[in-house]
This record gives sequence, C-alpha cells and structure tokens, in this order.
Amino acid sequence: MKKRGLCILNACKRLKKLLVESVFGMLIKIHRKFNMINNLFKKIFILLLVLCLMAPVISYAIDIKTTVTNDMLSKKKQSDSNKYLTAKQAYDVIKTYPDEVMFIDVRTPAEIEFVGWTPLVDAVIPYMTNDLDEWNEKKHRYKKVINGDFPIVFEELMETKGYNKNTPIIFMCRSGTRSSKAASLVTKLGYTQAYTVVDGFEGDKAKEGAEKGHRVINGWKNSKLPWDYKANGQKILFNE
Repeated sequence: MKKRGLCILNACKRLKKLLVESVFGMLIKIHRKFNMINNLFKKIFILLLVLCLMAPVISYAIDIKTTVTNDMLSKKKQSDSNKYLTAKQAYDVIKTYPDEVMFIDVRTPAEIEFVGWTPLVDAVIPYMTNDLDEWNEKKHRYKKVINGDFPIVFEELMETKGYNKNTPIIFMCRSGTRSSKAASLVTKLGYTQAYTVVDGFEGDKAKEGAEKGHRVINGWKNSKLPWDYKANGQKILFNE
C-alpha cells in the first residue's frame, strides 16, 4: 500500500513537471511569436517612415503631349531642354496634374501688374529685370539684365514644394524668349523636364493688317485661358 502511494506520488510529480514544462514551453513560444510580430510591426513602421520621408523626392510618370518641335521655332525661342508647349497645351497639363507640375511666370512684377497674369502659376520669378539707369533707344524701353537671384530663388522654391530634378517645370514669359532661356538655365543645373510656353502670356505680334505690331496671335491671354489683373503678392518672389 505504501509502495503504491509512493508510485502515485512520483507519477503526480512527473505529471506536474510535464505540465510545468509544457506551460513554460508554451509561454516561451508565445513570447517568441510576440517578439516576431513585434519585430514585424517595427519593420513595417520603419518602412512606412522611410517612404514618408522619401515621398517628396519620388518621381511620377506624367504624360505630357506636345506638337511643338525645335525646328518650328525661331532661334531665340529654342531651349537647351528641347521641350516646348503651346499655352493651350500647358494649360491642359496644369489642369490634369495640378500637384505634380511646377508652373513659373518669369516676367517682371510690372508686367504682372499692368498686363495681367494667371493665378494658376506657382510663383513669379523674373528671369530678367529692368536696368533703370540705361534706356534702350532701339526697343524704346529700359535695358533688361539677367536676375542673378533667379537660380537661387528657383531652387529654394523647388525644395520648399518637395519637388526634385525630374519634376516637370513649365516656364512662361511674354512671348517665349525669356522662358526658353530660363528652361536652358535650369537644364544646365540638372533639371530634366524644363518646358517653355512658346507663345507666352501675350502671344506673338501680327505681321500685317490693322493690328500689325500688336500681340494678338495665340498666347495665354489671346487663347481665353484663365487670367486676371489681381495678382497675389505672396507668389511674386522678387522685389524691384
């Protein structure tokens, strides 16, 4: 009887040991799985954080269609980027991709004030400014000089907007000359998608007829695209 009781006691001890080992083993497995899940969540969190930080420099494929080629333009309207849009084409791109394209007017603040502008531009950064100390007799206006701050202000704006060197940029001036020079300049800085609006804001001059010499052919304004005389001073990144 005593021997049987001892056997039962030993059996209970073994059972207890097995139960303890089983429970302990289960807890270890749960702990390991929890750590695995925890590590997985950590990795997912880190990945999401990296993606968020990289978001401003991610390039998106944008389908920009144009019918304008280099050989269709006068030399003064040709750009080193070889990327051209008409005012109407530029408008279509901006309306289709409003948050993925940079649109910059490179005219002077005086032109914006007296001739008008489109509120669709991201900024006005003059490519050239007026030298009020020198009058151009041939062109009946003040001499224009390159704005030395243009590349600095431009790159600061690109960084502020979170854009990179593959972001499409559309430049517009009065008739396509200054904008082509601006596109050439930023192309030299490494930007790969610099477009110029070949007919500009005011368009080209009529060569004959009652309006000969006046800018009544094509252009943003003549194409009845959105424009206004009420400029936004916060978008004009230059003080004359």
